[in-house]
Amino acid sequence: MYLVYSLLLTLGFLVLLPRFLFDALRHGKYVAGFGERMGKLPPLQSSGRPVVWLHCVSVGESQAARPLVAGIRRQFPDHSIVVSTTTLTGQKLARDIFKDEAERVFYFPFDWRWTVRRSLRAIRPSSVLIMETEIWPRFFRECQAQGIPLAIVNGRLSSQSFRRYMWIKSLLKTVLPSLTRAVMQTETDAGRIIELGLDQSRVAVSGNMKFDVGTTSGSSALVAEFRERYNITGTTQLLIAASTHAPEENVVLKALAKTNRPDLRLLIAPRHPERFDDVASLLDQSGLHWSRRSSPPRTSDKFCDAILLDTIGELSNIYSLATIVFVGGSISSTGGHNILEPAAMGAAIITGPHMHNFAAISRAFVKAGAIIQLSSGNHRESANALAAAVNGLMNDDALRFELQAKAKQLVELNRGATERTLHYLEPILTGSTQPNS
Repeated sequence: MYLVYSLLLTLGFLVLLPRFLFDALRHGKYVAGFGERMGKLPPLQSSGRPVVWLHCVSVGESQAARPLVAGIRRQFPDHSIVVSTTTLTGQKLARDIFKDEAERVFYFPFDWRWTVRRSLRAIRPSSVLIMETEIWPRFFRECQAQGIPLAIVNGRLSSQSFRRYMWIKSLLKTVLPSLTRAVMQTETDAGRIIELGLDQSRVAVSGNMKFDVGTTSGSSALVAEFRERYNITGTTQLLIAASTHAPEENVVLKALAKTNRPDLRLLIAPRHPERFDDVASLLDQSGLHWSRRSSPPRTSDKFCDAILLDTIGELSNIYSLATIVFVGGSISSTGGHNILEPAAMGAAIITGPHMHNFAAISRAFVKAGAIIQLSSGNHRESANALAAAVNGLMNDDALRFELQAKAKQLVELNRGATERTLHYLEPILTGSTQPNS
C-alpha cells in the first residue's frame, strides 16, 4: 500500500513539475526552501531539551497556532519548539510571528521515506503536532516507527475533505493508527476521523483554537503606523475586504460604487500574493485614488480612497481599524475564511453564502445574529446585495453596534479550546503513556 502511495506521489510530482517550475519562475513558489523540502536540514542543537515539532500548512494555521505556542511555552518552559510550513506565505508569516518562540522555522519535507527520515534525523522531535488535518502517510508511518508521539490539533474535516478522504479509506485505516491523539474542533469532525479509521479512544474534542487567537497580543505599533500613514482616526469609516479571491475584488469595488458613500474608505487584502498585481490593475481601472501598502509612504496616502494590503501577516492586526469587514472566499465558492479574528476585534462582519470551510462557526454566528450572510446569486446580484448590506450598517449605527457586540460576545463565550487542547496533549508532551480524558 505504501509502495503504491510512494509511486503515485512520485508520478504526481513529475506530472506537476512543469507547473512547479512555472510558479517558481513567476512567483518564487516552491523553489524557496527546496533543500529543506528534500529533508536537507542542519542538525538541531537543542541541548537535550524535548523538541516539539509543530506543523502549520500556511497562513491560517500559523495564525491559529499562536495561542498554542504561547501555551506550550508557558506550561512546558523546558521544551524547544520548531515550526514547519508548506507554503511560502506561511513560511514568511511563521518566521515573523514565531521568531522569539521557535528555535527554528523550516519547510515540511516531501512525503517520501528518505526525505522524511532525513528531516526527523535532523530535528529529533520528542513529539509532533499537526495543525488542523494534514494527513501525510509516509510521515505518519515514520513517526510511528521511530516511537515519536504524533497528534492532530485543532483538527477539522469539512464535508468536502471528508468525501475526498473516503476515496482512500483503505489507506487511511493503515495510516491513522499512527496518531497518538486527534484533538478535533467539533463532534462532527471527531465522528468523521473515527469513520476514516481512527480508534475512538484516541479522539477528543476541544473546540476551535481560533476563538483564542484574539487573546494573543497584536502589534499596536503597526496599528499606530496605519493610523498615521493613512490618517485613520476614530471617525474614519473603513471597509476591509479580507482574504479575497477573484472575482470578489471586482464585486467589492462595484458594491462600493453603489453605496454612494464618499466617506467610506476601502482596504483590500487578497488571499494570495501572486494576485497582488492583478488587484492593483483593478484598482487602477476603478478610478479610485489608491495606495499600495508595500510602496514608500507618500503624503497623498492620507487622502486615498483605497488601500491595497500587499503584505503577509498584517491583516489580523488591523481589523481593529475596520468599521465593516467583508470576509472573502465566500462569494467565490472557495469556502470562506476565518471570521473569528475580525469578530474578536469587534468588527461588523459580512460574508457571502459559501462558508463551508467554516460551516459550524458561520452557523453559530448566523444563529446568534452576529454576522450578515449574503444569499446566493450571480456576481452582479452579489455586488447589489453587498452594497445593500454595507449601506444598512452604515445608515444604522444601532444595528452595526449590535452586530459588533454579538460577534465579540460569541468569541468570548467560546474561548478555552487552547487550554483543553493542552490538557489532552499533556501526556504526549511529558512522555506519559496514560492519555488524559
